[in-house]
Amino acid sequence: MPQRTLISRYNGADAMTVLTHRARQILYAAISEFVATGDPVGSRTLSKKDGIDLSAASIRNVLSDLEEMGYLQQPHTSAGRVPTDKAFRLFIDALMQLRELSIDEHARIRDHLEAAERGGNVIRETGKLLAELTGTAALVMTSRAEGLTLKHLRFVPTVAGELLAVLVMTSGVVQNRFLRSAIVEPELARIHNLLDDVIEGRSLADLRDLFARRLASERMQHDDLRRHAFELGEAALQGVGSGSDVVIEGQSRLYEKPEFAGGEAMKSLAALFEDRDSLVLLLDATLDAKGATVVVGREAGSLGGGQVAIVGAAYTERGQPAGTVGVIGPTRMDYPKVVPLVTATANAMSAVRDGPSRHHDDDR
Repeated sequence: MPQRTLISRYNGADAMTVLTHRARQILYAAISEFVATGDPVGSRTLSKKDGIDLSAASIRNVLSDLEEMGYLQQPHTSAGRVPTDKAFRLFIDALMQLRELSIDEHARIRDHLEAAERGGNVIRETGKLLAELTGTAALVMTSRAEGLTLKHLRFVPTVAGELLAVLVMTSGVVQNRFLRSAIVEPELARIHNLLDDVIEGRSLADLRDLFARRLASERMQHDDLRRHAFELGEAALQGVGSGSDVVIEGQSRLYEKPEFAGGEAMKSLAALFEDRDSLVLLLDATLDAKGATVVVGREAGSLGGGQVAIVGAAYTERGQPAGTVGVIGPTRMDYPKVVPLVTATANAMSAVRDGPSRHHDDDR
């Protein structure tokens, strides 16, 4: 399983002092061409690029030097060269120029998420939007459940002496659990009304504390209905959502990439989607980072056979880190396009999640 240290950034500034201007120019062109085509890049192709005023022979010499330095490799002796993880890291940290999103693009992202928030399914809709915008699979990680906000709590009678507790988070995540209880259905409507008055806008951690304080108060011992309501609420929250949850959208888009056409590559990709714990570990590390974080190839350990990259950015809820939005694609991802889209989506998600919330008096 990858470790948190894998997400630390490569020191691109040091590499820039070692590479000559000509080497940086050729490396940039080679990476850009490989991202666009997916094919090994040769000297003749680069000699036709605008701004490169070098012969094919001179370019071959530079490519050879870059290969010796670990920035390029040849899949076959007679083939052109492809960038290594080291090259992509330098490109991301020091060479690329991010594409600036238009006002319309920002507005489209914001409007989509605001509509999804009103519909109560913002997590999944965010993933669908990001997969569409980037053309690859999208990931949305919800935070440790203690920081999630509860939107609805309902109890549904199943069999005698048993209730199904249905918890709906404002993020759209739904969790269920069965409880033993002798409460009869006519009382449930009143219990739901009582809980509705205190639930909205509070995190799970806040509610756990609130229920414990209410049940410990002397006044509660003389109010059977309220005591039953808070006992049920406390029981419903026990053990709910221990850990983070990852929603993945657009998996088929990633399977369609030529890098994953072969049987072994497809098996590695399928194993990646099954390894939720490793994905959570990588995405969880972005919660402490400012802006987008990129993990390339073997920086993510063996995930995806070392052939994938993950771009993630944290979003907040009520001003606190709440989760991560991101994409997962081949290492030859179009980073100048993808990084701004992920960042803008995370910012829009924060704006939606940090919106005005209803506050309650604890004494009600």
